[in-house]
Amino acid sequence: MDKIPLTRSGYDKLDAELKHLKSVERPAVIRAISEAREHGDLSENAEYHSAKEKQSFIEGRIKELEGVISRADVIDPSKMTGPIKFGATVQLVDEDTDEEKTYQIVGEYEADIENGRLNLKSPLARALIGKEEGDSVEVRTPGGERSYEILKVSYV
Repeated sequence: MDKIPLTRSGYDKLDAELKHLKSVERPAVIRAISEAREHGDLSENAEYHSAKEKQSFIEGRIKELEGVISRADVIDPSKMTGPIKFGATVQLVDEDTDEEKTYQIVGEYEADIENGRLNLKSPLARALIGKEEGDSVEVRTPGGERSYEILKVSYV
């Protein structure tokens, strides 16, 4: 199976979520199922069905996280230099609107565009890979063609 690239902070966040699900959420839903069973007829017991549905979600997420963590390739961006690659923090300016944005290129399991964490597989990240400060990139996005100039590349 393929390795999944993650930054240290992304790995730690997923690991913390997994531990929380196993130590807090899983026992809580087991208690809820047990309590709902005590209420009698399970075929018409909404609490029981709700708890079972939540248990199914939790168990699915635990399996997903265990799979990601077992295949994780933790990469330390602070030891990198040169052209843009995984882990780079890139400051861009939109050549049409002069709007500046800063993104860190991360793996898909830690991507969060609202917080400036750009999925490695996104069109913008793919266009940036291999480029350097001062380069311009053309990106086809769902909103149309965009042009960006790379102002700064850093590895933090």
